[in-house]
Amino acid sequence: MNTEKIVCPVDRTLNLINKKWSIQIIRDMFFGKKHFKEFKEDKPKLSNKVLSNCLKELEENGLIEKHVLDTTPVTTEYYLTEYGKSMNRIVYELAMFTLQSENSYSDEIRDNLKETFKETLNIED
Repeated sequence: MNTEKIVCPVDRTLNLINKKWSIQIIRDMFFGKKHFKEFKEDKPKLSNKVLSNCLKELEENGLIEKHVLDTTPVTTEYYLTEYGKSMNRIVYELAMFTLQSENSYSDEIRDNLKETFKETLNIED
């Protein structure tokens, strides 16, 4: 008899990105942010401690990698791994859910946002 417990794949994915700011950080990385202070630019409620813990957890889960550059002062950059980049469809679908279900955007803005996300996240039809 197979006693292996099967965990729902949705639960497994959510466990990778379960911190409050994780998906926003991943989104930001697709849009070119890679330095600690850049992740905080449009998130005034994000504390340094929470950001640091979130980046550490994303790194432990294999979604991002940290590069420490030999500069003065030392510079740290964060990049999506191939595994992290594979979340592009998830980020895209989250954006599309809102763009398709809310009327808070004009048609022009909605179309521009769709195209921006599609291009940035490398989504093909």
